[in-house]
Amino acid sequence: MSGEHILFETRVGSLARLTLNRPAARNSLSVAMLEQLHDGILRLGETPDVHVIILSGTGPAFCAGHDLRELTAARLQPDKGQSFFHETMSKCSQLMTAIVHCPKPVIAQVHGIATAAGAQLVASCDLAVAERGARFATPGVNIGLFCSTPMVALSRNVSRKAAMELLLTGEMIEADEARRIGLINRIAETGSLEEVTEELAAQIASKAPATLRIGKEAFYRQIEMPLTEAYSFASQVMTANMMIPDAEEGISAFLEKREANWQR
Repeated sequence: MSGEHILFETRVGSLARLTLNRPAARNSLSVAMLEQLHDGILRLGETPDVHVIILSGTGPAFCAGHDLRELTAARLQPDKGQSFFHETMSKCSQLMTAIVHCPKPVIAQVHGIATAAGAQLVASCDLAVAERGARFATPGVNIGLFCSTPMVALSRNVSRKAAMELLLTGEMIEADEARRIGLINRIAETGSLEEVTEELAAQIASKAPATLRIGKEAFYRQIEMPLTEAYSFASQVMTANMMIPDAEEGISAFLEKREANWQR
């Protein structure tokens, strides 16, 4: 649990959960929240007995994006807030990058709304499970502030036209549409969100940790490469993967029709 109680950390076996806890502010991403989330992701990514990380929120929303009240208050500074705005956006970008670079799979557990940088947070996670009533938007255009940093994660997870429609209209979409365009993976019926998310997390956590690390890193590296370069890189990764003990154990277990005993 964090010192300021704006971020809770809990563990269940090999699953770690970071819970945003600013319910009155719809879990908006203040500088303090960005810093604590960033530190939590880095620390849990290096914690050996944690295999999967879940991000969730308290109160009526998953995350409503940046803290607009905090940003507005910064306009009273001599530079009209420019340095604070730069710091905020930089810290946000560092958090999203840390999630992608984290060696452990990160799952967003979404309820209520996920808007602007909140939608960016969902898109930055490796997987996302949303409650049936969850809604998503990048509404910056409605207040004269294009969602440029959310655009980076969004455009890498959904089709270009779907991303542009969200960014240009600022409209809310429902969970079914979010799943159709690839922003989320699964929809949980009301009251079962945590259960569905943890079932998915446990399924992934049962795999060989070393293989998950190799696969996640390779996925994000190859996706930015040209096709031929991507295949060359992936071939090298698979060759290296074949040489680790878990691959030898997993193949032997499959051939011998038994459960694999992964190195933990």
